Amino acid sequence: MELLVHGVGGTTPEKMLGDPRTVRITGDDTAAVFRRAADAEPAKAPRSEPVQEAYVWCNLTSGDSSRALWLLLLPFMVVNLAHWMRPAAAGRPRVIRLYGLLVRLTALTLTILLVAAACEVALDLVAWQCAGVHDCARRHSWLTFSAAAPGVGGGWWSLPGRRLALAALVPAALVVLLWYLSRRTWSAYESHRPMDREPEPETDADALARPGFWYGRRIVARLRAAHTAAGLLTVAAAVATPAARFDHRPGGPAALNVLSWLLTAALLASAAVAVGVVCRRGRSENLLDQRLDRHLVRRLPLGALGLLLLTALYTGWSRPGWHSTGRLPGDPAFGALMLAQGLLVIALAVVARDLHRRDPDRRAGMRGLGGPAVALLACALGGVMSGGVAQRVAGWLDGTGTLPAGPPVLLTWQASTIPPVLAVLLLLAVRLGTGTARLARAERARIRHEHPGEPEDAGRTRTIAHVRAMATLTDRAPLVVAVLTATTFLLGAAALAGAIATGKTPDAAADRSYDVLQAVAETSQALGSWLVGFGFLLFVTWGRRAYKDAAARRTIGILWDVGTFWPRAAHPFAPPCYAERAVPDLTWRMATWTARTGGRLVLSGHSQGSVLAAAAAWQLAPATRKRIALLTYGCPLERLYGRWFPAHFGPPALASLHRDVACWGNLYRRTDPIGGPVRIPDDTAPEVDHTPLQDPLAYGRTPDHPLPAPILGHSDYQADPAFAEERLRLLSRLRPELPGQRPVPAEPAEHRADAG
Repeated sequence: MELLVHGVGGTTPEKMLGDPRTVRITGDDTAAVFRRAADAEPAKAPRSEPVQEAYVWCNLTSGDSSRALWLLLLPFMVVNLAHWMRPAAAGRPRVIRLYGLLVRLTALTLTILLVAAACEVALDLVAWQCAGVHDCARRHSWLTFSAAAPGVGGGWWSLPGRRLALAALVPAALVVLLWYLSRRTWSAYESHRPMDREPEPETDADALARPGFWYGRRIVARLRAAHTAAGLLTVAAAVATPAARFDHRPGGPAALNVLSWLLTAALLASAAVAVGVVCRRGRSENLLDQRLDRHLVRRLPLGALGLLLLTALYTGWSRPGWHSTGRLPGDPAFGALMLAQGLLVIALAVVARDLHRRDPDRRAGMRGLGGPAVALLACALGGVMSGGVAQRVAGWLDGTGTLPAGPPVLLTWQASTIPPVLAVLLLLAVRLGTGTARLARAERARIRHEHPGEPEDAGRTRTIAHVRAMATLTDRAPLVVAVLTATTFLLGAAALAGAIATGKTPDAAADRSYDVLQAVAETSQALGSWLVGFGFLLFVTWGRRAYKDAAARRTIGILWDVGTFWPRAAHPFAPPCYAERAVPDLTWRMATWTARTGGRLVLSGHSQGSVLAAAAAWQLAPATRKRIALLTYGCPLERLYGRWFPAHFGPPALASLHRDVACWGNLYRRTDPIGGPVRIPDDTAPEVDHTPLQDPLAYGRTPDHPLPAPILGHSDYQADPAFAEERLRLLSRLRPELPGQRPVPAEPAEHRADAG
């Protein structure tokens, strides 16, 4: 049998099997295995060709347009990637645990940053500043019920503490929404149990073979509880701080002063518990951990919610003489968050560099610093989104120029970094474009020598050379990430320094000698805030298209499918991991089919499907792996995953997989921007990589190709005759001592009913 696994963008079982009549053998509407209708019944005579089955998993990553909102959680997905990008390091368990701890703490700061930005918008800009100013409240009629100035409908809600308590519903609702989305997707994806099997001797080369690797149910539940509690405690701190500062003034009410200190102690204690839960334990992969820590998962968020309610009651208490002036004390909080993120990323870089130095891998992206770089980009993305949204809301509220202070200075400076980053990326794009054009010119000479005796078509040559040159841009990704990371780090440091230099108000450093610099900064800040608003709309628009249009889904599907392939090990609010459903599906199907029939099986994966196929093969029992032939094409296992995730797909891991399966063949093209050779580092083993396939199949018109042959690039590998030859070679190389395929028992009645 040949089990086909499609790649990014998805397809239909009819296209995969090349037959309009297909039936579902097993599975549901989300992911299922299909066969041709003619192959659904047991064969009555021996077959010369393998039976084909298609595993269709595209519904795991697609759906209605509302799922485009997952794009707004992109910083969470990116920081979760950093956990899996650590360098390979045999025999360094403590350093590896330290690396995971630093990533989890960085992820926690991102949750706090997002909630703090929501508090800044709802509590500071709306409830404290705009509702506290007569002209601003009058301009926005929906704020009149809580306005502080007389004559605009001020009443019971006009007290500053009550306005803050009411506005806290917005960030609290955001936290609850994140908790709900994480829990719902956790039930749909992470709750699927892999096959129970005996653990193998533990090695660093085959971490993906560990029984509990694709079952992160417990760690996701623990992290979700901790992040939910941290978010609610952030809201409580934002609500309580202004009231506590007022109560701590000389001559303040003694009872409220004591209560403020008790609440502060309770908030700090709860925050310490939440941080302790994040620090205490990472993933458990060596065993299938089925415990759930129900008391912790329930009590930690409920305790934080209770403290938030107590804080709202405390803040809403009547305080004569308390008026909302200036802005809330958010500058120190955002500055401390940014500083903490910078220190965590620097520590992460030190640990990653030490791991890489102990076991260097020359193919690893950025020499082992890919994880810290991605973590820094996640923090920068969260900061820019927070600053841009705060700037846009402040501009919308401040239509009359009466908003007292606006957002915190640091958020304003963060928004101003967007234009310089775009300028650097533009220069980098020009450089890459120049290099690609130069490479395309060199490719033209090679193409002429590849087709001797055929009349040259200059246009055809240019087209093929351009496609080949563009395909090499994937290999320039480390340069792009390195430049973007360095630019982000420098601009982030400049933003923090600029925020400190300007003091508590944006105009504090306005000196005549700095007029030009200040004008440039203000222009960059205004442009950055508008670019964030435009980017927000672009995110939503492209997200909707990605879930409706297959072409758009393929365009942005590479990063998305790579990001959501990995389990949520660092951030529980990241988009769900589809592989925690797909890998057990494939493992169960292969194990049960080989056990029932004793037949030979070729596991055939294209693009991202080849990654799923490799992960599923690792999860099989060793005896079953030896009955499996692996056929990959358009395969990013080494070109993308091996370079960016060396601990799990580096040379030792791929060599281990090669030894474990019966045989492996890999097809690729020079015109493919995603797939490439696997480069197994084992000279004694049979060759895995096929010679590069010819693309297009014919340069000019031939008797076999009377019309111009298309340049296939990353698609339609089955159209090449080499595909069938490679599959036949793998089938012939499977162990000849395997018994012949036994008749397959009839499928259960419910499966036949589903298939109909």
